Amino acid sequence: MTARTTYLDAGVRDAMIALGAAAKKGLGDPDLAELVMIRASQINECAFCLDMHVDLAVEKDGESAVGVSPARARSRAWGRIALLNAWAEAPERFTERERAALALTEAVTVLTDGFVPDETYEAAAEHFGEDELAHLLGVITVINSWNRLMVSRRIAPGGPQW
Repeated sequence: MTARTTYLDAGVRDAMIALGAAAKKGLGDPDLAELVMIRASQINECAFCLDMHVDLAVEKDGESAVGVSPARARSRAWGRIALLNAWAEAPERFTERERAALALTEAVTVLTDGFVPDETYEAAAEHFGEDELAHLLGVITVINSWNRLMVSRRIAPGGPQW
């Protein structure tokens, strides 16, 4: 696949990077943020973002695993990532909090009927405080924006970022 363009205005790029960093920091759970970004990127079929965030999730998990070898930690991360597309069918692999975040991610990303169902939002609100929920929505919104920028410009996995 040939990129249509690799140009992205530096001001737009920097603003999106800052927004993403603020949302992830406010959420306070980098592992969950990566799961959310991978799931949205799967739905949006953004190969560039999938490639980037799978690598980040596997490396992050491998580095942060206390008392577990990096190889074993990466294996666990890969297992969860492999099941992410079917997370609802693998409840034992994802916490209730993660499942609520993934359901919200899907609802915001797809916007079936043009809105996020109350039940989905309320389920997420049971697991996240108001501030965390606002940051989770920020993470979901930012990755959807990145997905659309990369897919519309046809940026290939491992290709130039901007």
